Amino acid sequence: MSSSIIPVSPMRTPRTHARYDYSALPGRPHLPWPNGKKLAVYLAIGVEEYDFGRGHTEDLMSGVPAPDLVNTSWRDYGNRVGAFRLLSRLERFKIAPTILLNTAVYDSAPALIAEARRLGAEFIGHGIANSDSLEGLDEMQERAYLDAVRARIECEEGTAPLGWSSPWLTQTENTIDLLAERGYRYVMDMRLDDQPVWLNTRGAPLLAMPYALELNDSTSIIGRQAGAAEFADMIIDEFDELLEAANEQRLVMSIVVHSFISGAPFRLKQLSRALEHMTSRGSEVWFTQPREIYDVVRASLEAPTAEERA
Repeated sequence: MSSSIIPVSPMRTPRTHARYDYSALPGRPHLPWPNGKKLAVYLAIGVEEYDFGRGHTEDLMSGVPAPDLVNTSWRDYGNRVGAFRLLSRLERFKIAPTILLNTAVYDSAPALIAEARRLGAEFIGHGIANSDSLEGLDEMQERAYLDAVRARIECEEGTAPLGWSSPWLTQTENTIDLLAERGYRYVMDMRLDDQPVWLNTRGAPLLAMPYALELNDSTSIIGRQAGAAEFADMIIDEFDELLEAANEQRLVMSIVVHSFISGAPFRLKQLSRALEHMTSRGSEVWFTQPREIYDVVRASLEAPTAEERA
C-alpha cells in the first residue's frame, strides 16, 4: 500500500511574511502608562455602512433572497439606535470611545457622528463602506482608497486619522507599506502580542496596535455563535488575566463591538456587566484610546530605522 505521507527535507525552513521580528515578552522594557497604571484598555465601536445588494455583508440570517431587507434592517438598527446606546453606556462608565469608521456614515448618519464627536471619540479609518475589501486592489488602487478615507476624516474632523482597521481585516501584499507611506501610524488588524509592536515596512514606521480578534462581537457572536453572556464572560476573563499579567509588564487590552450587534438591548446589558467589572478596578487600569497608547509608545520605544528594517 502506498503511503500518502509527503517526505519533508530536514533542512526545510518554514516560510515567513517578515512583517515583524520575534520578541519574547519577558524582559522587555516597561511601557510607562500614565499615573502608574498597569493595563491600558480601549474599546472600539464599528460604525459601518453597507451598499444595498452589493459586495460584502454582515448577515444575521443566511440565504435571504434579494431584495434582502431583513439583514439590511438588522444592520441599519446599529446607526439608528444601537450606536447611540453604546456611546451613552461608555459615557456612563467614563470610557472615551474609539470609532472604526466607514466614511460613508458621514453622509448616511450625521447625527451619530456628531454624538461620537461630542464624546471625544477617536476616528479610525475603516474604509469607505463595509461592503468593500482591499482584496484584489493593485498598489495604485489601494493607495487611492487609503488616501480617500484619510482625506474625508481630515476634512470632517480637522485632523487626519492616525489609525487604520481594514474592512473585513483583509490586506494585500502592499497594505502595511502603503499605510505607513500615506500617513497612518498604526494598524488595528492583528493580535500578535499584548503590547504594541513596530512592523517592518519599506519606509516610515508603522505600529501594530493589539487587536484581540476574539474579543470582537462580529467574530465571536456572529461568526462563532457565542451568546451575549458568554461574550461578556470572555471579556471579564481576558481582563482579569491581563491585569494579573500586567504586574510584570504593562499591557494593552482591546474590545471591539459593532453598533448593530452589541447595540442590541439584550447584548448591551451583558456588555455593561463586563464594563462594570473592569471599571471597578479603575485605579489600576488606563481606559484610553489608541492614539494615546501610540503617543506613549512613540516616546518610550524608538521605532526601527530604515537601515534596521532593511
